[in-house]
Amino acid sequence: MINLVNYFLCQLKQQNGAHRLRIITFAIPCYNSAAYIERCIDSLLPCGNDAEVIIVNDGSTDETGKIADKYAVRYPDIIRVIHQENGGHGEAVNAGLKNASGLYFKVVDSDDWIDGPGMIQVLKTLKTLVSANSAPDMMVCNYVYEKLQEGTRHVINYNNVFPCNKIFFWDEMRKFPPWKYLLMHSLIYKTQLLHKCGLVLPKHTFYVDNIFAYQPLPFVKTIYYLDVDLYHYFIGREDQSVNESVMLKRIDQQLLVTRILIGCHNLPGSISSKKLSSYMLSHLAIMMTICTVFLRISGTKEDNEKEKELWAFLISSDNGLYRHAISRFLRMVANLPGNSGNKITIGLYNIARKVYKFN
Repeated sequence: MINLVNYFLCQLKQQNGAHRLRIITFAIPCYNSAAYIERCIDSLLPCGNDAEVIIVNDGSTDETGKIADKYAVRYPDIIRVIHQENGGHGEAVNAGLKNASGLYFKVVDSDDWIDGPGMIQVLKTLKTLVSANSAPDMMVCNYVYEKLQEGTRHVINYNNVFPCNKIFFWDEMRKFPPWKYLLMHSLIYKTQLLHKCGLVLPKHTFYVDNIFAYQPLPFVKTIYYLDVDLYHYFIGREDQSVNESVMLKRIDQQLLVTRILIGCHNLPGSISSKKLSSYMLSHLAIMMTICTVFLRISGTKEDNEKEKELWAFLISSDNGLYRHAISRFLRMVANLPGNSGNKITIGLYNIARKVYKFN
């Protein structure tokens, strides 16, 4: 069988315009994004023919589709547009992945943007690694929370967790702080790896980026961390999924995503790296806690039942996994009775705010 990287190198030498294999595919899921999508697309154009940009117009009712088509006409060797009926963010990512021809795959939400100099550095690094036949399964970069209305920004980096500028394995990473996790914004996967792990995101569901940043990890063997501020994550839209009031309204979707994470989790022993197992358990535990906190904030009888059902689902799915979640004290302190329990729940809520950067 021809080695994938060797095949990539051969294809890279062939000047076939839009049909040649690219280093990276950027997928832009968009729905009614006319007000800001041009900023996103423009940020990717400096990549030139090293990248392809797939804009997935997910049933927009504004000018998003026309804007996307305009760019595709102007940059036919770089940009492709897929128009589909509305299926939600996950279905748009699925469409981008299904049609991706790049060796690597990255999702860029339509209200976010990529740093130009940072992306040039990413491409240079990936090309060097590919040429040396040492292309990593996953590249990790920094991302930046941008609150433009407040004029503030907050960089999330991983230089206290991962070794920099080298290929490494999971067992070489250090422990993650409790407020720091791998999010979709920081990740670049090999496209083939995403197909291999069977990644298909649910339709009409928010927060599926948690699945994207979780399910493929056991399939990742080699990692490269590049300490550049690559992804700019815009925060401030009233309808944004990390808006606190919006999250309360969409708690059922958060519960669905958490159940999917439970379903795709492997207990220690199934994953070769103990450090990866520990990380995934911690990530799942904080997801369980975030659900518990928001259900507690809602405080309705119905949401109290949903909380019980979620933890019962975890026990029935994998009692060992449940015990590991308990061992991190997240379930225990989130359910202490009386004022103490309420105070701790508020404390956990503040941790959740730090993780998700609620508006």
